[in-house]
Amino acid sequence: MKLSQFKFELPDELIAQYPTEERDECRLLVLHKKTGEIEHKVFKDVLDYFDDKDVFVFNDTKVFPAILHGNKEKTNANIEVTLLKELNPEIKLWDVLVEPARKIRIGNKLYFGEDDSLVAEVIDNTTSRGRTLRYLFDGTYEEFKQTLDNLGETPLPPYITRPAEKADRERYQTYYAKKEGAVMAPAAGMHFSRELLKRLEIKGCEFAYVTLHAGLGNFRDVDVEELTRHKTDSEPLFITEENTEIINQAKEERRNICAVGATTLRALETSVTTSGTVKPFEGWTNKFIFPPYKFSVANRCITNLHLPYSTLLMMSCAFGEYDVVMKAYQEAVKEKYRFGAFGDAMLIM
Repeated sequence: MKLSQFKFELPDELIAQYPTEERDECRLLVLHKKTGEIEHKVFKDVLDYFDDKDVFVFNDTKVFPAILHGNKEKTNANIEVTLLKELNPEIKLWDVLVEPARKIRIGNKLYFGEDDSLVAEVIDNTTSRGRTLRYLFDGTYEEFKQTLDNLGETPLPPYITRPAEKADRERYQTYYAKKEGAVMAPAAGMHFSRELLKRLEIKGCEFAYVTLHAGLGNFRDVDVEELTRHKTDSEPLFITEENTEIINQAKEERRNICAVGATTLRALETSVTTSGTVKPFEGWTNKFIFPPYKFSVANRCITNLHLPYSTLLMMSCAFGEYDVVMKAYQEAVKEKYRFGAFGDAMLIM
């Protein structure tokens, strides 16, 4: 398929800048992919579409406050550093993005915090914007991590144009987030409140978890028309044997398996075997899913409403059939649904 096939008109005012006050009270567009039928619901109505022993698969990654604001030595120029990946905890080595990149050279020192409590040295150029930093910190590793946490801001998606706020640390995070390492939140999971999870549990639904630490590559523009030529960033993925057993048993018994979010779909399809079962996984995935694609594990998916040209939209179209999903998106725009990570949700079934 072509990139241009994923264009649709999205007014700026429909890109949500804040979430709904209550997690489970956003709108829910229910799409029946076989018929194209659309229902307009509230998210907590998702309870009505699942039964005893159905399985929800969640991504339990946790977003960390990855953006640091600081200054360059001598010139005192303002710089923004986005922490991407910890390379070596012992010597405090990180892969980062730096803006504006053109001002930063190998050997430069960068200062963070009102009292310059954190200092980093640029030791490598990894890409045009990327750098490798070594943090110069005398305390323990736990103290270093706490300092990063205190100074860092929540890495909101680029289409959220307001500054990050303290409340975003909780808002841009799922209720069940557990394992730190993501720069992008699994947004579909943010709609599940503690109360809704409990009600699903009482109904007899089962939960399984994967851990995929999603990065900024999910927001990067696709710059090729032929989608087969697009390359995605590799991201860490972990699936335990205990969780694969829950998923595989549900599949064997022909129960519903609902992937919560695009990252969960990617995780499941990365770890699937030729026989259609899921195997334990510890490694990296750069799987890029776009139509046409036959999914092997989940038969239902909860996802947010994504922006034009995004790889997340492409994955939704792969799951729900291109024509059906794009028609549903036209309906969502017409009905003024809210798009993006803080927006409304879609259940594809």
